Amino acid sequence: MLQGSNILGHERPLVIRISFTTCVLTTVCLPLLGLITCVFISSVFHFEDSTGTHCQVPNYLPSISASISLSPECHIWRFCIGLHSAPRFLVAFTYFKFYKTRFASKFPESPLSCLNLAFSISENLGLLLLTYVSSSETYFVHKEGFVLFIVSSLIYMLITCRLWKTIKKYSLSPEDAKSHHWKVRFLLLNVSFCAFAGFFYWKHNMYCESGSYTFFALFEYLVVFSNMAFHLTAVWDFKSREVMVISSSEDKTF
Repeated sequence: MLQGSNILGHERPLVIRISFTTCVLTTVCLPLLGLITCVFISSVFHFEDSTGTHCQVPNYLPSISASISLSPECHIWRFCIGLHSAPRFLVAFTYFKFYKTRFASKFPESPLSCLNLAFSISENLGLLLLTYVSSSETYFVHKEGFVLFIVSSLIYMLITCRLWKTIKKYSLSPEDAKSHHWKVRFLLLNVSFCAFAGFFYWKHNMYCESGSYTFFALFEYLVVFSNMAFHLTAVWDFKSREVMVISSSEDKTF
């Protein structure tokens, strides 16, 4: 919704209202569509390059790192992640403000709210790092960005579930209970997928078995999808809220 008018030569600020649901959906859909596009292009047009490993055994799915390191896939992925990063920070600070208002000086929820914000920012920074430094450019930096993203996201989800357990306990809203329920489910799925991905990555490097890297790539996708699904629960948390963008300018007299 746009609001603005010109009264007696005085230009009023332009106010853009966007529902928080739209903001969250856009934030999640950008990396989702970017990832699907990159994996599709890599599988169809760069299959050998994206599935080849040092083991020289057959693989049938490209890993995320391989998919986003090729061209034009890397440009598509960087565009999607760069565009979605600003709303991610906005959502992080919205949650922080919500928790601080809800818990005030309550212990341990109040300090957990601060940690939650820190790991949310760290998760986003890790994602930006692994995105803009590909594995084919500087593998060590890309790897550290990936580790930062995974560790930060797991801790963030764990703290979030702890905070929403308290919210659900004192809330009469069915939306709060549903949000906590699905947050816990997506956290457990994410941890499970991380464990399977780590296992098949170790198995591939240790034994060079055919198909191990394929299963690693598959579970790597599921790790990202479950992470996106977790963040999507913000739709229930801020269902009736709006994001306001105000563009003001100096009054002009004609």
